[in-house]
Amino acid sequence: MNLGVLKDRIFGTAPTVALIVCAVMATDYLVNIVLLNTPNAYTPVSTLLIALVVAAPLSYWLTSQRQRLERLRDDLSASLDAKQEAIEEADRRRGEAEEAERLYRLLSDNLTDHVALWSPKGERVYSSPSIQRITGYTLDEFMALPPQAMVSEADFARVQKLIRGLTPGGPPATADYECTRKDGTLIWLESAYSLLGDGSGILLVTSRDITERKQLELDIAKALELAETASAAKSDFLANMTHELRTPLTAIIGFAEVLRRSRGLSQTAARQVGHILDASNTLLSVVNDVLDFSRLEAGGLELDPAPFDPAAMASSCAALVEERAVAKGLVIKVKASKGLRPMNLDGPRLSQVLLNFLSNAVKFTAHGSITVALSQKVEGDAALLRGAVTDTGIGIAPEHLDNIFDRFSQADAAVSRRFGGTGLGLAISRRIVERMEGQIGVDSVEGRGSTFWFEVRGPLAELAAPEEEAAPLLDGEGGVRLLLVEDNAVNRELIKTMLEPFGVDVETANDGVAGVEAMRQGHFDLVLMDVQMPVMDGLTATREIRAMEGARGAATPIVAMTANVLPEQIANCLAAGMDDHLGKPINPTKLLETVARWSGRTHTA
Repeated sequence: MNLGVLKDRIFGTAPTVALIVCAVMATDYLVNIVLLNTPNAYTPVSTLLIALVVAAPLSYWLTSQRQRLERLRDDLSASLDAKQEAIEEADRRRGEAEEAERLYRLLSDNLTDHVALWSPKGERVYSSPSIQRITGYTLDEFMALPPQAMVSEADFARVQKLIRGLTPGGPPATADYECTRKDGTLIWLESAYSLLGDGSGILLVTSRDITERKQLELDIAKALELAETASAAKSDFLANMTHELRTPLTAIIGFAEVLRRSRGLSQTAARQVGHILDASNTLLSVVNDVLDFSRLEAGGLELDPAPFDPAAMASSCAALVEERAVAKGLVIKVKASKGLRPMNLDGPRLSQVLLNFLSNAVKFTAHGSITVALSQKVEGDAALLRGAVTDTGIGIAPEHLDNIFDRFSQADAAVSRRFGGTGLGLAISRRIVERMEGQIGVDSVEGRGSTFWFEVRGPLAELAAPEEEAAPLLDGEGGVRLLLVEDNAVNRELIKTMLEPFGVDVETANDGVAGVEAMRQGHFDLVLMDVQMPVMDGLTATREIRAMEGARGAATPIVAMTANVLPEQIANCLAAGMDDHLGKPINPTKLLETVARWSGRTHTA
């Protein structure tokens, strides 16, 4: 017992003891004095002592019992308060649970996604009411369906395999599949599968209707397929039209060149043949521009960097247009900075840009001069190359400068009518320079001339030593035996006309079958093979010739001579076993160089 309790009991006992003593003394007095009238029997001191002895323990016990009752009362009161708080807490939690259940039911009843729980035995434990909105089945109908009821066997097997790969508490796995609604319509569902991490083995599945998204994906895929089909049709059309245009141009340009070199023509006839040749070359230039631009539009431009000499490039381009310039009384000047160093860039493509600039300068300049200027700014192992062509021609009006590099664009309709052309040359040039991550532009004053320029950056390079000629030039004593496989009779006559003066014995075959038979029967130094031919095409004929020659260990050089000039078409020729490619229309100089390079040469098959 602690001191506080002892103190309470002691001080709590004193009033009780006093009260008992007083009661005993009063009783003793009343009995002995008042009622019995025996004063001698009245002994207050003794009575007081006896009363104190009796009253003190009794009072102490009564006080203890009172305090115990008070404690019991306090404990009961505290217990009642706790019970009341527990009741209130239970009511509060029951209210919260009821509100959560109400919200959960509200959420589950209005979910567009479907939520399901599956037991480890593959039985449905729960399914949200949204299943009816998705599948058309009521909740009871759906719960009674077998798991594979609405999907194909293949999709069901795929999903089961996916589920078997899940780990409890691990990341979910998703799958898309077709599902059959109650009314028989097909929809697409996307489901996410995950195993609960509480050890219960329960599978949680959430599914949503993705029919609209899937239809959009299918529409996009179909549109892409149509676009690819259209692109393929465009490519096929371009390849076919290129072939059909180049084939007659081969005869026109070839025979015009033969006639132009003939000494038996009158001056008038020679001039007219020159007009034919110029017009044919112009048409060929148009065909080449359309072909180049189509490849650029399709993203088919592949750069082929190699060491080249910028100064040699400028001189070569100027030489190509010099004859036309001189015919108009124009002077072409080439100014190259001293010490121009070779660079590793696509030289032929830059030549194409520079040649476009020069061709336009000749076309739009009536008198004066044309200047080609090249400069180079070396920056460590790289350099910035600037090329510019300045003319004294008609110039360009300020309002047309912004769109001068757009496709099919010339200064105006009057210029197009007066000078002709496709308006593609500058557009092609811009795409080439931009593909090289360079810049292209023009400075012009109407009536005073223009300066077209480009700037490209690239690494410096070293030029390889020039190779010695692999074969001597053809002459009248060449003695070369050549097989020409060509279905077009005019082209066969043209090639024979071009080559026979140089001692080339030309034997012809009009299709691939005849070409293969000729190779089986005789020996030739070189084969010129067309590609598109009836009965058997040139690619198939080449494969058969290579197979026939395989046992011999050596092969006759075969050069494709075709109007098929697209990069993929050239690659097909080389893949079939051909050694080289010569595009139509045939350039006489290139034809002679090709025959000289390959004739009499053999290589291991």
